[in-house]
Amino acid sequence: DHHVNYGSSGLQDRVAFVQTDPGQRDASIRVADLQESDTGTYQCRVKKNTVAVHEVIVTVQEKPAAPQCWSEGELIEGGSVLLRCFSR
Repeated sequence: DHHVNYGSSGLQDRVAFVQTDPGQRDASIRVADLQESDTGTYQCRVKKNTVAVHEVIVTVQEKPAAPQCWSEGELIEGGSVLLRCFSR
């Protein structure tokens, strides 16, 4: 029915239909600027002739920091070297 209910999550400025006319069989949405607080269960209910309901669980994780890498051991031919990386 060309009506979108965003609930109380503050998504109204970040959600838009992928197609300009969702009545043409594609009610896909795009969420911009995802945040960890957007993690949750979302319900999509589309009504045309009948009502179709689908729930989606969305998990937003923080982008990891750049890894810190280093080597342990002597860099000599035939020797053993241990390469380590860590990211927060």
